[in-house]
Amino acid sequence: MNKADLIAKVADETGITKTQANAAIDVLTESITKTLKGGGKVTLVGFGTFSVSKRSARNGRNPKTGETIKIKAKKVARFKAGKELAERI
Repeated sequence: MNKADLIAKVADETGITKTQANAAIDVLTESITKTLKGGGKVTLVGFGTFSVSKRSARNGRNPKTGETIKIKAKKVARFKAGKELAERI
């Protein structure tokens, strides 16, 4: 499912227009992004938790040349499925 499919599904299920569904999804994703960028976490009960974790610097290998390269430390978004979601899948 891509964003267009999700917008269509939300619009059909809720009886709102696709424009309104798109706006709602955009607000949701932007809110989650801002919270994670600020170092917080977002918990949607029954669905899961979005959080940020730090990935430390490490050595990697260029698969084409075999040369060792340095990979910088960075922050990454994580998602942990909630109990209800895990049970439904």
